[in-house]
Amino acid sequence: MAELRESLGLDLEEFFGTKPRIELLETRDCEVFLSNGKAVLLRMDDNIVPTLLFDEYLPLLPRVVVDMGAIPHICNGADVMAPGILRVEGEFSKDDLVLVVDERHGRPLAVGRALTDSETVKSAKHGRVVKNLHYVGDKIWKTLKKI
Repeated sequence: MAELRESLGLDLEEFFGTKPRIELLETRDCEVFLSNGKAVLLRMDDNIVPTLLFDEYLPLLPRVVVDMGAIPHICNGADVMAPGILRVEGEFSKDDLVLVVDERHGRPLAVGRALTDSETVKSAKHGRVVKNLHYVGDKIWKTLKKI
């Protein structure tokens, strides 16, 4: 719990309750943390990332809104590039987790790690700005949809 609290910057006991039922599911690609049977967090390599199914946590993340042309690339695992970004909602620093959403409906497409801070992203014209960690359609997503 301490590792999760440190990685996400949340008081997890307050978020999940004082005695949450946390289970760990190990896959070939990652570890999945289940809270009361719901897949909420992933540990991949050295990253702890909320799943795209963790509806209670995702609204707390700063957002990067991308244009419709960027969606197929992001949903195939591409990192988020500056030209595809329409706006930034919230503030973040380099290495913070960010939620990538589509412009039309604001639906979550990916969770990524910021490669620069939000102020720099707002003025960037080219280059990678968010490393894609977990996205709609990846192996983990497909596995989680079956749980």
